Amino acid sequence: MLNRIFQSSKRSFDSLSEQEILALAISSEEDDARIYLSYAEMLRPQSPASAKVFEDMAEVEDTHRRSLIAIYRERFGERITLIRREHVRGFYERKPDWLRRNLSLEKIRGEAEAMEQQAYRFYVEATKRVSDAKTRQLLGDLALAEQGHEDITRMLSEKHVPAEVKGEEDLAVRRQFVLTYVQPGLAGLMDGSVSTLAPIFAAAFATQDTWQTFLVGMSASVGAGISMGFTEAAHDDGKISGRGSPIKRGLSCGVMTALGGLGHTLPYLIPNFLTATTMAVIIAIFELWAIAFIQNRYMETPFLRAAFQVVVGGGLVLGAGILIGNG
Repeated sequence: MLNRIFQSSKRSFDSLSEQEILALAISSEEDDARIYLSYAEMLRPQSPASAKVFEDMAEVEDTHRRSLIAIYRERFGERITLIRREHVRGFYERKPDWLRRNLSLEKIRGEAEAMEQQAYRFYVEATKRVSDAKTRQLLGDLALAEQGHEDITRMLSEKHVPAEVKGEEDLAVRRQFVLTYVQPGLAGLMDGSVSTLAPIFAAAFATQDTWQTFLVGMSASVGAGISMGFTEAAHDDGKISGRGSPIKRGLSCGVMTALGGLGHTLPYLIPNFLTATTMAVIIAIFELWAIAFIQNRYMETPFLRAAFQVVVGGGLVLGAGILIGNG
């Protein structure tokens, strides 16, 4: 009974017959060709040259599949055994389409290389378990072909994606990342960090009560995060502006807005007012410099100009909050 409970629903690779190994190879090549076509479809709108590379790689996989089917028919007939990688324990796996939709171009290239390396190891192991000379030769040839796919990928990239085109595609991918995540997140961080300075420090100096100040800061930060997130998601669906999914932009903006305010709110969990305020000021200064760094890193704003604008602006808001609190 214990064996039934702990027995895996997958078979071990060693238990497969030669017929099942060939059938597994056929289904695997078919799946990999489909994955490459899925990559091509995903990349075509923004990276057409790279999409063409994956279309050509899918054709290569389809050629492998046809060779495997030919030898399978010769040895075992027309009906191909239904066995797939998910039926075999330890066999390399592929992610379903819905888990690959948001991959970056570099991530897709990396996954393609990993796929070819895993396929190579499969064919090497399969060759060891097959006795028919003709089948062994085919599997060995496919192992070498999969090992050489890195060179094929490189040649296809040189053909369809020369250096200048690759640079343009990478620039387009970076631009999309900035528009969808960095720009809304930066706007949220600036709003959350700067706009909450005045109410938080006004409440701190007016009440001298760290817990009350914490509640004011928490409500201001969370409220600003919700407001900014909904505003960012609602005002632009991204179809015309090309800024990407409104949900992604809204989440990025809302989360960063809340974090910007919570950074100098959390120190007021410290009961001692002077210690809490000192920590809050230090964190606020760090937040302002972080905003300047992000502007310089992603928005190409000169660092000194970004630092001057953010630090001076934040300092004025901080000073206003302290004056109001002491008024």
